[in-house]
Amino acid sequence: MDILEKLKEAYEYLKKQTNSRPKVGIILGTGLGGLVKEIQVEKQIPYNFIPHFPISTVESHFGMMIFGKIGEIDVVAMQGRFHFYEGYSMQQITFPLRILKLLGTETLFISNAAGGLNPAYQKGDLMIIDDHINLQNSNPLIGPNRNEFGPRFPDMSAPYDKSLITNAREFAQANNITAHTGVYIAVTGPNLETRAEYRFLRQIGGDVVGMSTVPEVIVANHMGLRTFAISVITDECNPDTLVPVKVEEIIKVATEAEPNLTKILKYLIVSSQKPI
Repeated sequence: MDILEKLKEAYEYLKKQTNSRPKVGIILGTGLGGLVKEIQVEKQIPYNFIPHFPISTVESHFGMMIFGKIGEIDVVAMQGRFHFYEGYSMQQITFPLRILKLLGTETLFISNAAGGLNPAYQKGDLMIIDDHINLQNSNPLIGPNRNEFGPRFPDMSAPYDKSLITNAREFAQANNITAHTGVYIAVTGPNLETRAEYRFLRQIGGDVVGMSTVPEVIVANHMGLRTFAISVITDECNPDTLVPVKVEEIIKVATEAEPNLTKILKYLIVSSQKPI
């Protein structure tokens, strides 16, 4: 079945489940589902109910599409995302982004857990992403271009919205929240990196490293969505003092840092939809 036909079936199903036409989309990463508590939930739809939707295989990802409001703003949140290491294609990973666009999304907010490459970063800090490096050896736009969504060669000179970055930095500073600004490197995973790989990633300009986000940002830019992304630093990746880390520890740090991340995202979501 053609991708457009699959998208149509998924979209038609969701239209029957809710009247919401949210202009704001949210993708919540590992251990970062708490923003859902800020949503006045109108409808929750498990991923496996949606035609052609991938299913998250990661235990910490719930697999739920949530429609509701934050304040007066209609939002749709993806509680759980998909990764290249799960065996999905780049097109499958970003299938939900196309659905968000069809539903009316204009602004996208993304969170993730990441390892800190920059020695100035500590566990529990936040980092606002202002650029990225894609080392996942693939791209979700490979294949025939769909002109309905965007151009064959989308520009990526500013994939993260500058005004949202500025607003986030000012809010963090005013509220004594440690929020760096830097470069996210996307790798395939699922293994964490070696000491030599951490050195390499830092040398080529990375401040944090993770296994998500970049495919979603590429497709969001292809479709013209304003995009903001933020990382929680869950482990410190200094090759000279490296210690083994477990996923449980990563989730614990992400959960502890979540209140500050939620404050920033909630502020941006509400302020980004105010009339200019």
